[in-house]
Amino acid sequence: MRSAMIAAGMLLLIHGGPAFEAHAQQAGITRTELQRHDLSTPGREMVQARIDFAPGASFPRHSHPGEEIIYVLEGSLEYEVAGKPPLTLQAGGVLFIPAGVVHSARNVGHGNAAELGTYLAEKGKPLVVLAN
Repeated sequence: MRSAMIAAGMLLLIHGGPAFEAHAQQAGITRTELQRHDLSTPGREMVQARIDFAPGASFPRHSHPGEEIIYVLEGSLEYEVAGKPPLTLQAGGVLFIPAGVVHSARNVGHGNAAELGTYLAEKGKPLVVLAN
């Protein structure tokens, strides 16, 4: 049974998609996919998700196979983007992360925090790729 679960997990990592999202949750973080649509550019799609962070929760270093546009909905989130100093955004703050750039996010406030992430990504690739 355990080996079957590991094999299923590896398939999800390799093939990506919505099922990957459900298994990619980190402690204290909930990712809710809101919509997914093909773009007019062949092989590209738009994915929009709400990401909720419990107090002190962080999402480790990762990248995306496309651009990410972030809008902070509530709370205070600190972002570390490769090659840039850490940036703390409050509700209403925005951030653009180019395709493939490694970054992380952490709730640095005292309450819950949330962001709206919009991804313009390569279709068929995992939306989140954890960095080494």
